[in-house]
Parts: sequence; C-alpha cells; structure tokens
Amino acid sequence: MKTLPWEYGVRNLFRRPARTALTLVGLTTVILLIFVVVAFIRGLEASLAASGDDDVVLVYALSSGADIENSSIPARTPALLAASLDGIQRRFDVQHISPEVYLGTRITVAGTDKKGLGLVRGVTTAAPLVRSKMQIVEGEWPGPGEVLAGKLAHSKLGCREEALSVGSTVTFDGREWRISGRFTAAGSAFESELWCPLQDMQTALKRQDLSLVAMKMAPGGSLAEVEMFCSERLDLELKAVPEAQYYASLQQHYKPVRLLGWVVVWLIAGAGVFAGLNTMYGAVVGRVRELSTLQAMGFRRRAITMSLIQEAVLLSVGGSLIAALIAFLLVNGTAVRFTMGAFALRVDSLAVVIGCGTGLVLGLLGAVPPAMKAMRVTVVEGIKAV
Repeated sequence: MKTLPWEYGVRNLFRRPARTALTLVGLTTVILLIFVVVAFIRGLEASLAASGDDDVVLVYALSSGADIENSSIPARTPALLAASLDGIQRRFDVQHISPEVYLGTRITVAGTDKKGLGLVRGVTTAAPLVRSKMQIVEGEWPGPGEVLAGKLAHSKLGCREEALSVGSTVTFDGREWRISGRFTAAGSAFESELWCPLQDMQTALKRQDLSLVAMKMAPGGSLAEVEMFCSERLDLELKAVPEAQYYASLQQHYKPVRLLGWVVVWLIAGAGVFAGLNTMYGAVVGRVRELSTLQAMGFRRRAITMSLIQEAVLLSVGGSLIAALIAFLLVNGTAVRFTMGAFALRVDSLAVVIGCGTGLVLGLLGAVPPAMKAMRVTVVEGIKAV
C-alpha cells in the first residue's frame, strides 16, 4: 500500500495554526483534568497507606467503633498495659508505648480572622518512639504551652504555610499556643496534625482520660497477647487493632470517594472523546477537496485515513506531554483538605500512564469516525466540493 509521507501529516498541522492551537489547548485541558483527579485518588491512597505501621497496635475504647476521636479510656491504661504485656518493644529500658489524646477542634491562627477545623494530638516524648516515620525538620520538641505543627497542618486549617512558622501562635480551647517546630511523617495523615504535650492538653480540656494508647510491638510480640489483655479486663472496655489494619479500614470507608473519582475520570475521558470528534469532524469537512485530490493522485483511502489518524495522534501526544509537564510542576505535591486531615496530590507513574494513555486513546477515537466519513465521499463529488 502506497502511504503518504510522514512529513505530510506534520506539515498539515502547521498549515492551520489557529485550529491546531485550539485543538491542542482543548486536549491539554481534558488530559490535565484527568491528571488532577487521578492525583487526588493516588494522594488519598498513599496518605492512608503511609499512616499505618505493621508493628504498631492501637488500643482504644470498644464503644467508639472506628472513630478514635470519640474514644475515652482510663488514664491508667498505659501503665496497666506496660505491666501486663511482655511483647512491647523496649530499648534502653524504655518501653515504646504512647498515651495520646486526639480530637478535632476549632483553631485560630494568629494574623487571620477565621477559625479552621484542625486536628490536635496530645503526646508525650514516647510518641516518636512509636511513630517512627515522624521527623522534626525545623525547631524543637514542644515544651509547656507549645505545639509542633505537621507539614500539611496549614492546608487543613486553610491558611498560608508561613502562618504556622516557628514562633507563630495558634489558639484553641481557650488557650494560646506557640509553635515550637515543624515535622514530617513520610506523607502520612499525621502531617496534618498539631502535636502538643499531653499534660498541657489534658489541662486545657479539663479531662484526665485518654483517647488511645499506641504501642510498638517487639519482634516476638503478638496482637493476640494484647487482645487477651483487652478481653480479660472487661472493666476497661478496650479493643486492640493493628495500626495498619485501622488505616486499611479507613481506605474501605473512603472507597466510595475513590470510586466516584474513577467515574469522574471516565466521564472526563468520554467528554474529551466527543470534543475530539467535533474538532476532527470540523477539520475533515474543510479538507474534502484535498482528500479527494489525494485519491485522484493514486493514494488509497486507507493510506489517507492513516495520515488523518497520524495528525490526531500527534496532537493528542503533544497535549499529553504538555498536561504531564503542567501536572508535575503545578499539581504534584499540592496539599488539599479532606475529612481525615490533609494530603498531597500525587502524580505518580500510574497517573502518568492513565493520563497519557487516555490522551492517546482520545487521538485515536477522535480521528477514526471523521476519517471514515470523509472517505465515503466519491472522488468526483469531493473535488467539486467547496
């Protein structure tokens, strides 16, 4: 089969610069929207996956279900667990057990006139032993009347990152707190929280109970040992759940949100296909005489159809590359607020495959029907077309 030269399809794109530019902008916009939605889904999944450690066990109130915020357990629970269990990780005669108070509350950031709903966790110096991914990147561990701000806490509160710099102040529960430092936690949900000394938080809240106890188990420790303790101490009404399992259950809880995101991806892709069809139909209708002339010159319809598909694919590939570049520069790492806190949009390899793959499909599907329609016109009628 005699095919049209590769350069012919490339030159055709530059012969109609305005139409080519508009088509490229439209394809880039559609593909960029797909990148954003996929980055949202992947960021949510990555945040929940990074939040759970396999060797950490959470102990909280049986009556709270899966909501730690509503949990309330006696303040003596950490001491009872430490005295009763042998499987807790121990180093330098210090057990890795972290009593914590966790709640969502209205927080006012100094220099702003609005209150944001934030997440606060009261911790002791044992928290970094259990939360091994936590790392202070600026400042120091909080003292009395101070808090440690997570990397994404500003996104959860809806303020600028500079508003939570070291030395700034925030107000919640009727008390002003100074920010002593900032920390990261490998992209986990902890990065959207504020950490403060447990005793100070209990005083501010006027409560002596705890929300949960997090324990890091030794290699020889087992969940069954903790579950047995909880079943024997019926008076405490406790339950034990591996931290990884707890956040896996949150993934199931947010499964409808993720499914909705994939539906949006398909809807955007479908709309892009129809937009591509309209654009290509317009491009082909204005070239009927040209295409008929090519047939009269001896080029078969299949070769001309392949040339039209080549032009559409070149445009879609160009749009995919531009959208991928914009996504990496402007979308990747952008923090967004969510019910669980905040997380960063993630443009990973899967997002690139889906985004660029969708762009390629848009080029193919958008070019085939108009090309086939144009080829049904007879040569004589095509040459007479205006």
